Amino acid sequence: MRRLSKFYRENVAHLDKILRIDESFDLLKKVMKIGEDEITLYYIDGFVKDTVMGKLMIYFLSLKGLGEPSEDCAEEFLKAHIPYVEAETTEDLDIMINMVLSGATLMIGSGFEDKAIIIDSRSYPARGTEEPENDRVMRGSRDGFVETLISNTALIRRRVRDTALTMSYVTVGKQTKTDIAICYMNGKADPGYVDFIKNKLKNIQTGSLALSHQSLCECLIRSRWYNPFPKIRNTERPDVAVAQILEGSIILLCDNSPEAMILPTSIFDFMQETNDFYFPPLTGSYLRLVRHLVFWSTLVLIPTWYLFIKNPEIVPDWLLFTLPTSEARIPIILQLLLVEFILDGLKLASMNTPNMLANSLSIVGGLILGDFAVGVGWLIPEVILYMAYVSIATFAQTSYELGYAFKFLRVIILILTALLNYWGYAAGIILTFVLISTNKTVNGKRSYLYPLIPFNGKALLSLYIRLKKSDKT
Repeated sequence: MRRLSKFYRENVAHLDKILRIDESFDLLKKVMKIGEDEITLYYIDGFVKDTVMGKLMIYFLSLKGLGEPSEDCAEEFLKAHIPYVEAETTEDLDIMINMVLSGATLMIGSGFEDKAIIIDSRSYPARGTEEPENDRVMRGSRDGFVETLISNTALIRRRVRDTALTMSYVTVGKQTKTDIAICYMNGKADPGYVDFIKNKLKNIQTGSLALSHQSLCECLIRSRWYNPFPKIRNTERPDVAVAQILEGSIILLCDNSPEAMILPTSIFDFMQETNDFYFPPLTGSYLRLVRHLVFWSTLVLIPTWYLFIKNPEIVPDWLLFTLPTSEARIPIILQLLLVEFILDGLKLASMNTPNMLANSLSIVGGLILGDFAVGVGWLIPEVILYMAYVSIATFAQTSYELGYAFKFLRVIILILTALLNYWGYAAGIILTFVLISTNKTVNGKRSYLYPLIPFNGKALLSLYIRLKKSDKT
């Protein structure tokens, strides 16, 4: 542990050098005379609460001194003259530097010797807790997580008034020192899993978490680039996070990110949505079943249709209408792959389109491009119809990662079917389930296919049939 010296002037010079006061305009140093003594305050402009610190400074100027220099001088001054909620003394130089860079105010005095007082008067810039754009509900609360960690923990505390709710704190990253909160219910969450996550976070060796939750996810799980399925489920909704905590899950909150990470995660968890629980059990169960059917159809619909085209003799009479009656200048397999890429191109374009033009341009662009492609013979109408269905049906669930995982595998199944016919189609389906079952999660003890593997009938039923709260407790 690094410490300050017992000489005030040396400490001021040392801190000025470490913090590089003369080179950063927003890192401020304030020197004040208190009677015959002197204090120096270090803080970052933009983080400090001006009103609070202004009142404290006025009060300090009214004092006659700091007291007799001693090891206990800082502690005694804190108890007698700092009427603020969050303040403490420390002799660890690394903690002092970290707290200043985090937004707190550091105070050293001529009588404090090698100790300092940290006044946590920081206030981070933050937006309002409006409803998340990608996880809206028809009924229910309209608040969402923001980029400030303490605001997010408060949104959870507001909903759970139980002493069992635990929020542990850890910092990750040698340069960014990003704040991470581990939220769980003591007595409901698996203690072994909680210790596993804490040790995992403490042992992360990285310079920074520049991309917040995504960087943290990649640090927690060794990358398997060939497996596109998401490893961790995220949510921006406090009500969803609280529901998971009360069911025994662990939530990771990362400063500078509005997304909460839910652990552990299985593929079936992505098929649950908040709307299911804001409606009566019958309606919620229906919505959930529809979501499963619609989303899983995005994986097999196009490859199955293409298999029918290659082998029209296997198509039953009542499905003959699905076979195309017209031809285009491009083979159907190339048409399907072309539309897959075009749809992604339109998505990228819509992200960079100003909001006032996004809706109109996307609709007009889709209609014009589709009609033009059919007119010149590039595409047939059936390709546009089925690909439009798949593109829209992907949004039946909120995870973009899972949507793209299905997209990649759909393309692989298509290509294998074009090359190997029946065997290729079967190989693509088998490959999909192999990737799902072998997907690496944060804790290898729980399968990505839980509660199917290992089998838990009651848990599996609850994924499809939305039970009443009284049925679950």
